[in-house]
Amino acid sequence: MPKNQSFRFAVAPMMDWTDRHCRAFHRVLSARALLYTEMVTANAVIFGDRDRLLGYSPQEHPIAVQLGGSDPEALAKAAAICADWGYDEINLNVGCPSDRVQGGNFGACLMRDPTLVAACVAAMKAAVAIPVTVKCRLGVDEQDPETALDALADAVLAAGADGLIVHARKAWLQGLSPKENRDIPPLDYDRVYRLKARLPGVPVSLNGGLTTLETAQAQLAHVDGVMLGRAAYQQPELLLRVDSLFFGEPDPHADAFAAVEAFEPYIAAHLATGGRLHDITRHMLGLFPGRPGARAYRRHLAMEGVKSEAGLDVLRTAVNEVRRAEERRSLVA
Repeated sequence: MPKNQSFRFAVAPMMDWTDRHCRAFHRVLSARALLYTEMVTANAVIFGDRDRLLGYSPQEHPIAVQLGGSDPEALAKAAAICADWGYDEINLNVGCPSDRVQGGNFGACLMRDPTLVAACVAAMKAAVAIPVTVKCRLGVDEQDPETALDALADAVLAAGADGLIVHARKAWLQGLSPKENRDIPPLDYDRVYRLKARLPGVPVSLNGGLTTLETAQAQLAHVDGVMLGRAAYQQPELLLRVDSLFFGEPDPHADAFAAVEAFEPYIAAHLATGGRLHDITRHMLGLFPGRPGARAYRRHLAMEGVKSEAGLDVLRTAVNEVRRAEERRSLVA
């Protein structure tokens, strides 16, 4: 992997969540976490509005784009376009269990066809000079995770894949919704550990069920990296300790207050181009969890931040709800 990338810690690709504003915010919280786009289909990249789909801010590096698809030629074209846009990694989605994704013959259903996935990886590798990785499940439906995961891993690695991210659950394509597939199938970290032990020279990252940095850090005794999804999005403040815990480097900001202040120029630039405050602050609602004033902070952003005329003053007022509440608590103590 390039020196500017690391499998040690990444924020997972999440539909409707990890857009460019979310990633810009997360980058303020951590200088080293590897950030991922939402999944974008190969045909959307080829034929769609690329600025909307692929646009990002330079400070977001290192950043990976996750592609969905099963047509090697289309994926190769899309990967080349993404590489030209300056992305640091191309990731192929072989883990999403939604009906829409299955209907397009990509995502988790591809666990059943390692040969096709390998052809997709080989085509992308031939088209780009940056790393190509695969994010997958342990298997789907009645597949045996022992054989299904090995078959997928061996096929894509033979095709040139540079690393694997494994969501440590099976996906049930029949009978469970995408939401249920994130929680109901049991986690099996040991299966991922066995994969890594069998492939000592291959970067393997673990995803699924990780809710704290300490729990995630403990996994590094068994795998090369960890990927957090909902926990990182819903409690973004935890990202403030990633650089010190995972990379031995100074954390960029002392606390969430300082991080919000550092993020203000980005927000101001977005507003100056006609963007709305809510485009960004919807990704910031999880700040200050469990702290005095957090509910007032969320309420103010939810009520005032959605208004078309909302500006930075709305965010500052919301943050001050937490400041004042903490000051009141300190006086009582």
